Amino acid sequence: MGKLGRYVPIGRRGDRVPPKAGPAKAGPKAHRRSTGRRAWSRLTPRSVAGQVFLLQLVVVLLLIATAVVALVIQDRNRAIQEAGDRSLAVAETFANAPGTAEAMQSKNPTAALQPHAEVVRKKTGVDYVVALSPYGFRWTHPDPDQIGKHVSTSYGAALGGEPHQTTFDSSLGKAVDSTVAVFDEKGDAVGLVTVGVTVDKVTSAVQHQLPVIFAAGGVALVLAAGGAALVSGRLRRQTGGLGPVEMTRMYEHHDAVLHAVREGVLILDGDGRLLLVNDEARRLLALPPEAEGRPVTGLGLSPDLAGLLGSGREATDQVFLAGDVLLAVNVRPVGAKGGSVATLRDTTELRALAGRADVAGGRLRLLYEASTRIGTTLDVKRTAEELTEVAVPRFADFATVELVEPVLRGGEPRGESMEMHRTAVEGIRDDAPLRSVGTRMHYVPENPVTLGMTTGRPVLVAELATADGWRTQDPERAREVVEYGIHSMISVPLRARGQLLGVVEFWRSEQPPFELDDLSPAEELAARAAVCIDNARRYTREHITAVTLQRSLLPGVLPELSALEVGHRYLPAQAGVGGDWYDVIPLPGARVALVVGDVVGHGLHAAATMGRLRTAVHNFAALDLPPDEILGHLDDLIARIDEDAAAEAVTGATCLYAVYDPVSGRCVLARAGHPGPALVSPDGSVTFPDIPVSPPLGVGGGLPVETAELVLAADSRLVLYTDGLVEARGRDIDAGLDMLKEALAHTDGAAPDETCRAVLDAMLRTRSSDDVALLVARTRLLDPDQVAEWEVPDDPAAVSGIRAEATRRLEAWGLGEAAFTMELILSELVTNAIRYGGSPIGLRLLRDRDSLFCEVADGTSTSPHLRRAAITDEGGRGLFLVAQMSRRWGTRYTDRGKIIWAEQALDAGAAGDLSGLLLADLDLDLDMDMDL
Repeated sequence: MGKLGRYVPIGRRGDRVPPKAGPAKAGPKAHRRSTGRRAWSRLTPRSVAGQVFLLQLVVVLLLIATAVVALVIQDRNRAIQEAGDRSLAVAETFANAPGTAEAMQSKNPTAALQPHAEVVRKKTGVDYVVALSPYGFRWTHPDPDQIGKHVSTSYGAALGGEPHQTTFDSSLGKAVDSTVAVFDEKGDAVGLVTVGVTVDKVTSAVQHQLPVIFAAGGVALVLAAGGAALVSGRLRRQTGGLGPVEMTRMYEHHDAVLHAVREGVLILDGDGRLLLVNDEARRLLALPPEAEGRPVTGLGLSPDLAGLLGSGREATDQVFLAGDVLLAVNVRPVGAKGGSVATLRDTTELRALAGRADVAGGRLRLLYEASTRIGTTLDVKRTAEELTEVAVPRFADFATVELVEPVLRGGEPRGESMEMHRTAVEGIRDDAPLRSVGTRMHYVPENPVTLGMTTGRPVLVAELATADGWRTQDPERAREVVEYGIHSMISVPLRARGQLLGVVEFWRSEQPPFELDDLSPAEELAARAAVCIDNARRYTREHITAVTLQRSLLPGVLPELSALEVGHRYLPAQAGVGGDWYDVIPLPGARVALVVGDVVGHGLHAAATMGRLRTAVHNFAALDLPPDEILGHLDDLIARIDEDAAAEAVTGATCLYAVYDPVSGRCVLARAGHPGPALVSPDGSVTFPDIPVSPPLGVGGGLPVETAELVLAADSRLVLYTDGLVEARGRDIDAGLDMLKEALAHTDGAAPDETCRAVLDAMLRTRSSDDVALLVARTRLLDPDQVAEWEVPDDPAAVSGIRAEATRRLEAWGLGEAAFTMELILSELVTNAIRYGGSPIGLRLLRDRDSLFCEVADGTSTSPHLRRAAITDEGGRGLFLVAQMSRRWGTRYTDRGKIIWAEQALDAGAAGDLSGLLLADLDLDLDMDMDL
């Protein structure tokens, strides 16, 4: 029974059954031993790798502890030695220093040595430097209270010339004291120097070496852990960490997976023998049941496939035909004995799907490219060319586009017209027998193209050689096309907004014939192109309308003038018409107004605004207003246009207005936000006069406009332009002005029209992105003999004398027939100036081509008004007679008053008309007298 009590009965696996009676020696002490063993068992590693790692850990820790203890002891001894060396070196240096012996022999050694001793103590880092007399009394000490006291330490050996060192325990720790004697020139000891330093002040090497030791220990532990991990991994690889049951179950799972996958697997040895084959590989290769163990070359496979599998070389997705199956084979070498693993994948259906996917992807890429390449410009012809360029050669070998005639001109297509104009042709070769660009096409009803245009659907002609309707159009050319090799065609109508714009044909010669699947991409291409062509057509229509409006608003033929010879150019912008404009306006007294302006923007709105500004300038010029007042009125006009604008306001407008007087050569200029003019002198020099600039029109805010006055010699050329001439993308205005100056410098003596041509050729080598208006005016001066001036006294009696002198001058000019009319005009104007005006009064007659001007100036600004006098009025008919006898008349204000002028035509019949007018007025006066 005693022996049975030592065993523990077992129930189920893992269930420990407690004994009914414990062993004889059971007790508290035995229970403590059992608990300790269980705790130690838990702490002790069970694996070999863990036990090895624990042993290495103990060894590394012992080595680290031993190294630390040895280093501490060694460092302590080294520190004591270094402290003694330092104290001795300081003592000997201080004792042998020049002047030490003399200081000790002086009357007051303390005063001479104490400062030096403290300096040495602080610089060397020792605890004290004490100078002693040969009898042991202190001359120096860090504590001044200790100076003069006796030192009882033995220093006899030091006085004998032998340095004395002592190691002792001080209050600051272990310290070393060194004492040396100081000798005079005779060799007698005159004093002692003792230096002490604590060991702790010496730098400890342990602080630098301990991290190295700990780092080395850490590396050793890491290496030990790595070694243990390698051992554990190797053991785990050898056994898999599994028992027999788990290993069996794992191999069963692997075998099930191997035979269940839809990919063939072959495992071969280095000699090309088949070691393992799964069910999918047997099916794909039609292998016999006993295929394992046989060479792969003896399994009835194709020579190429058998050669690849037997060679064991690496292969990736190589395609082989095994019966009716297309296999993708991958081979990878494995093992050190030259074995390999091959996988087989059935790609028959995948290849077919991939082919269809490639076709669909190609069509998508074609349509994407069409969306980016078709419609890059707003030109109808270029858009049609882009359609053919996209289609060839990716979709067709040749492509042709025909458009109806109105579309090419920007008009609306009228009905389902079969009359087409070939606009674009593109092909892989240039010798195809297709009709060239520019050919007029009329399709017969039997032609498939006609069917497509009528139904609005694409039409496929898979075999042109057998298509009778297509051959009916032109049998001879159809034969040439077929003989050339073009075998199929797709025709797609180009429709937009329900209207037929044209038709596109796709032709193939080297590619496979068109199929029904090709109709969809062809229709998509045509639909995208039709929208772009329609946009370009509408833009062309608007552009033509805007250009027509722009041209109609600009002056057609400029008047011939005595004062100026004018040349002009206008170039619309590449993006469309804009608001640049110019004008030449004749003014009274042979004067001329030159105007150049620019409305910011392009299109109909800019052109219409330009027309309104030009009309306003003509109206203001008819009032003979000075340039600054005209620009002020234009500024108000632009502001009102902006206020009244319902949709689009004027974003900016500039203007330069100049008035040239050929009598004096004076030219008055004003500008609002516009570039200043260029002036070419008769000698060919080019300058840019400084003209005060005001804000652009519409943003002036009521600010005054300043003017500048130039005196121009005859044959000077005044060049007015808009900013499109001198400004360009990538070129600032300063560079443009330099180019303009250089271009004008090379036009010495050129006529204004030639100057315009030369400037544009030099400045605009490509089409400008902005409008360009250019006006070149060559100045002339009137012959002084064509002008007569008189000062008129403020006396009505002087009128007859002035009239007589004017008559003599007209006769001298050969204008005797106009003298009678001019006398009446002159008399009326001078009389009114004397009666209603103020001094000074002047008269000027000016002869210019077919006109004779009479100008009367006075010193008041009172404006005369034309009215129709009643029958009972005795006066009030003077200005009425002047208006009837002259071609034009008006008032011009000056700084000193005003000028009333009248222009008389010098053509025949003017005198007869005047006589009838005077007789009618005389009869009216006689009737009034008789009634009275």
